[in-house]
Amino acid sequence: MSTEDAHEHHLPPMSSVRRWLVTTNHKDVGILYIVTSLFFLVAGGILALLFRIQLWSPGASILSASAYNQAVTVHGLVMVFWFLSPFAFGFANYVVPLQIGAKDLAFPRLNALSYWLYLFSGLLVLSSFFQGGAFQGGWTMYAPLNVEMAEATGGQLPMFTPSIGGTMTILALTLFVLSVTVGTINFLVTIHRGRAEGMGLWQLPMFSWSILLTVWMMLFAFAALLAALVILLSDRIVGTTYLAATESGGSLLWAHIFWFFGHPEVYIVFFPALGVMFEAFQSFCGRRLVGRKWVILAMILVAVQSFLVWMHHMFLTTINLEIKTLMMASTIGISLPFDLMVFSMIYTMAKGKIRVTTPFLFSLGALILFIIGGITGVFLGAIVLDYEFRGTYWVVAHFHYVMVAGVTALIGGLYYWFPKMTGKMYDETLGKVHFALYFVGFNLLYFPMFAAWETPRRVFEYATGLTPWHQLATIGGFVLGGSFLVMFYNLYHSFLSGDPAGDNPWEYAATTEWAIPSPPPLENWAGRVSFADGGLSFVDDEDDRARAADGGASAGGDPSADGGTAVGRPAVPTGATATPTPTETAHGDGPDHASIWPLGVGVGLFFLFAGLSAFRQGELVQDVYLAPLAVGLGVTLYSSYQFGMESFHAPEPAIAERWPFDGVEKEKLGVWFFLASDVVVFGALIGAYLFIRINYGWTEWHSVPPNALPGLVNTLVLLTSSFTVVLAMVFAERGSKRGLVASLVATVLLGLVFLGIKAWEWSHEFAIGVYPWSGIEESVYYLTTGMHGFHVILGMLVALFMIYRAAGGAYLGDDEPVEYFGLYWHFVDIVWVLLFPLFYLL
Repeated sequence: MSTEDAHEHHLPPMSSVRRWLVTTNHKDVGILYIVTSLFFLVAGGILALLFRIQLWSPGASILSASAYNQAVTVHGLVMVFWFLSPFAFGFANYVVPLQIGAKDLAFPRLNALSYWLYLFSGLLVLSSFFQGGAFQGGWTMYAPLNVEMAEATGGQLPMFTPSIGGTMTILALTLFVLSVTVGTINFLVTIHRGRAEGMGLWQLPMFSWSILLTVWMMLFAFAALLAALVILLSDRIVGTTYLAATESGGSLLWAHIFWFFGHPEVYIVFFPALGVMFEAFQSFCGRRLVGRKWVILAMILVAVQSFLVWMHHMFLTTINLEIKTLMMASTIGISLPFDLMVFSMIYTMAKGKIRVTTPFLFSLGALILFIIGGITGVFLGAIVLDYEFRGTYWVVAHFHYVMVAGVTALIGGLYYWFPKMTGKMYDETLGKVHFALYFVGFNLLYFPMFAAWETPRRVFEYATGLTPWHQLATIGGFVLGGSFLVMFYNLYHSFLSGDPAGDNPWEYAATTEWAIPSPPPLENWAGRVSFADGGLSFVDDEDDRARAADGGASAGGDPSADGGTAVGRPAVPTGATATPTPTETAHGDGPDHASIWPLGVGVGLFFLFAGLSAFRQGELVQDVYLAPLAVGLGVTLYSSYQFGMESFHAPEPAIAERWPFDGVEKEKLGVWFFLASDVVVFGALIGAYLFIRINYGWTEWHSVPPNALPGLVNTLVLLTSSFTVVLAMVFAERGSKRGLVASLVATVLLGLVFLGIKAWEWSHEFAIGVYPWSGIEESVYYLTTGMHGFHVILGMLVALFMIYRAAGGAYLGDDEPVEYFGLYWHFVDIVWVLLFPLFYLL
């Protein structure tokens, strides 16, 4: 192999800024996530200290009413979305491929893209402060605080939120959801198709199990949130009347869709923290987690149940008592699996030999805080008590005892994996000082809120008799914030001059990441990880090629890939070596690691979304935003084109555990997961239509398109286009360039016919004064069919790109890319087949 070929797999040194702009390596992306999330922790923390100063005494003393609402809202959004989950997924990016024996995630460039979308979405939400004020309707964005019907103008006017800054906040959250979707699909494909030989799902380390269940929840929960955001943005940008249609339950609709996301989000945030706690209790108690398989089953049960109890957030609404009672019972029921997890950790401590380190202290502290949060949550699960406590500081205290308990465990994870990431040990004494300040500050901040529970949420006025409790909480907030200064100093000083950590500084840590050098090499290990013989071993790549050529399949086995089964089990079996060979970085089968185009797409979408924020009722309210809109669109399209044209090598292991997706290529599996997410998006939009129509009155509802003929013609057009896509796949398989190009061109032309008929139909409606803001029927019709049209446009752009590639000889003899495109196009056609009768016939 030539030096030039070997150099293709190298990255600039870590001291180079360019390294961090072009890297796609999972460990680098993990570090970027961790550092960026800590930046947003500081930003959200500063906002929290601002309004805690305001709450030192009742009344507006520091911030105006508008500024206070902005600080509270953005604090909540930043901490929940831009700090908590990304902090956990920094560890997931770094550790999960190491734990499962992979050299990287399945799609390295998509991993980098997910990070850049996350970063720029966060910068966008912070920028909203300078666009007339950020969103100030609370992190739950309840519908009554979003828009108000303005009969004089026949449209929507933001009621409590500035037009541009508030819209920019919602767009930032939408961009974040796109980041989450890309990352979720990547982790699902990686864990389901990239596990080391012999590592079945039951053998997954507990942290990797927690991430697997988290991304499954994220796949569906964030799709529901995306649908809610699309509705909200449509009201704010286009002028539809979804959330202002009080006569048809617009406010209740928002609560249903948001909390279908919002309740799983609690577990999405907390599951990775649980994974860290399980790893820490195993490593520092010197034994495997007690009842491990029962704990996994309990986590699976919680993941499923999390989507079935959303209405307990809506006990104060007009939902009938029978349904509320059912939700109350299921809410109490979801606490039972958590009881099992808690007792598992307690028994693990009781049966092990505890080593009191900083990661263990934070994990133990998280367990204590979570128990308090769980017990106080039982009060809110009871309908009668919820009537009393809802909207008070009891909810604030309970919420933080649960969510920030997760933060506590994740900080323990930062100390736990810091030696692996840096090769240096942190200062143990400073770590324990940090924990002491953190734990005291936490309880001093949040426990007084239980005593001051009569304080109304998101309001700076409260009874003067509650002042001492709020002053204690404010002092606790500064102690808690100050504890992080100790952490930052400790980690920074240790990174520069800490003692060498060695490969495994924890005596009983036995997951795979501790079996390789600290920090790990670029491609993690030479050859391949295997657990086929019941223990950890490393297989040479040459042996792998010979085995694959002979048709060898994955072996079975019952490895202990997670935690020791007995005190003193070594992390690496006798005779195994994980030290990379000198040829590792020059290995011809290694993945590429550098691409600038994920950053380009992120930059483009940042400016594009910034420009979109200035639209209201379909018109640009400030011309200055036209420039970022145009630049963003151009950069996004150009970077996406270059992303598609770039030659990038991300190989799959020849031998791996792939159940239950053995016969599915990784790209096809990724498309399947994406479509599963999109099913929820359209399901939520169609469900919103049915909900509003039923509340409005099914028979009183009038169909917006008076003539069903254009819809029928469009149905036939799309069905024909599905046939041309099938023809394209056949021609690709046969190696016919002319047939392939002609079939794809026919698909694009049919898409243009569909959009042309739709445009004619809309223009006819506009001509007679039927606009998206004319009424709720018009709003639902234009948004739902418009969302489908947007999918058609995206599909056509992909088809045009494929035509360009096919004209150059691509896809001949390899019909898989055409098949993946076909899956998407067929899905779009199926959605229209559902929309046609709903809007044209019923």
